[in-house]
Amino acid sequence: MNVAAILKAKGGVVTTARSDVRIEAIAGLLAHHRIGAIVIVGADGKVQGIVSERDIVKAIAARGTMCLTETADAIMTREVTTCEPDARLDRVMSTMTTGRFRHVPVVENGKLVGIVSIGDAVKHHIAEVELEAHALKNYVLAGSGG
Repeated sequence: MNVAAILKAKGGVVTTARSDVRIEAIAGLLAHHRIGAIVIVGADGKVQGIVSERDIVKAIAARGTMCLTETADAIMTREVTTCEPDARLDRVMSTMTTGRFRHVPVVENGKLVGIVSIGDAVKHHIAEVELEAHALKNYVLAGSGG
């Protein structure tokens, strides 16, 4: 399975913000949309960074709640790992696990077209495994005459 299959099922809508948006507003977007990360984009729509719940917690732990008045630019991860829609799901899951992050923006021709979370990946991987198990069960039953 590839990332495009996940995006087809969940859609390509991505909550984004600009780097000059205050962290307090970013936290509000995360809570409102019930998501774990906001992709930071430039005026051209290209990915500039990402801010996760974990980034906000680390900033509060380091600088206190006053950091909430700072902008996303102050805490965003700038080196964002992205993938393309044709990326294999197992490869993306491995990258997330190795890198210890839970969200990968999906970019095609330099343009943000979606985002995949570890939850999305696990959900679709489980569905794929269940489908394979069902097919094997039917194969065995058909072969045994039952």
